[in-house]
Amino acid sequence: MKPKSITLNDIAKKLGVSIITVSKALRGHPDISKKTADLVKKTAYELGYTPNLIARSLASRKSNTIGVVLPQIAHHFFSSLMDQIYTYAHSKNYAIFLTVSQENQMMQRTQIQTLLAMRVDGILISITQDTSDFEIFEIAKKREVPIVFVDRIPNLKNCNTVTVDDKGGAYKAINHAVKIGYKKFAHFAGSSKINIGRERILGFKQALNDNGIEVKNNWIIEGDFVEKSGYDSFMKLFNENDLPEMILAVTYPVAIGIYMAAKEVGIKIPEELDVICFGNSHVQEFLSPPLSCINQPTDILAKQSIDLLISIIDNSENVNPQSVVVDTDLIIRGTCVIKK
Repeated sequence: MKPKSITLNDIAKKLGVSIITVSKALRGHPDISKKTADLVKKTAYELGYTPNLIARSLASRKSNTIGVVLPQIAHHFFSSLMDQIYTYAHSKNYAIFLTVSQENQMMQRTQIQTLLAMRVDGILISITQDTSDFEIFEIAKKREVPIVFVDRIPNLKNCNTVTVDDKGGAYKAINHAVKIGYKKFAHFAGSSKINIGRERILGFKQALNDNGIEVKNNWIIEGDFVEKSGYDSFMKLFNENDLPEMILAVTYPVAIGIYMAAKEVGIKIPEELDVICFGNSHVQEFLSPPLSCINQPTDILAKQSIDLLISIIDNSENVNPQSVVVDTDLIIRGTCVIKK
């Protein structure tokens, strides 16, 4: 049986007042006395009334909702980012509709279509690593629904983006490792098809070049952003008897894969091989040894993304496309401390 939807008319009939009075009371309009407003809100609660956001958006052309599309949330970076987005959006009186593409481009397209049908005011999205079809973004643009791309961004002109300084973060980490004595470096990279993979590879190479250290292409291994990629990349070099002194992992899960493989073959971290990664998690403090990282401040990413999107929603005709870049910092724990 389809559940009954309580309307403003139901509340008005219950109280013997007009629908306009009920509507104004629920919106906190100054025309309505506090006594009447309190009674209307109490009755609405008792009847189980919830506002129809789609109807409201049709009437006002604004729903105060934001759609979010993330490639995954099992990854600590994305779960932390989502938590910060929820918190900051709520402070700005926006509700969030979260969808997860699971690194599937077709699912990502379907989710954006659903969010457009829900009449969200805008969309925040971190694209899948294999996104190559940009048509859905053009459809959103034609419907005048602004999109802000976060962290992972498409190779498109005139779009709004908020990213961390991936290239600078990788450079910072390698430069630090050189200063404490390391000379042989590998990078277990993500796919260069996506911006974060490309930029981190560029930062890795530039840091080595600027320090006069050879870049060994076979020590730059492209893969995914998950544990298995770190494990497989480590085992490849181990089986070739070609391990470096230091590995830069493209993500925290890739670093976990390195830890797993190293333990399996009896390689000690950091004594025999050292590791640093992109992405910070409190779990890293409890690894043995605690894992050092390039911190991507998810609170700042969330704030910058929401502020940019709301500014476009409120002033769509007066906001030029912006590319916001957030700085990273190193958090040094038990790895990448000093060459043994």
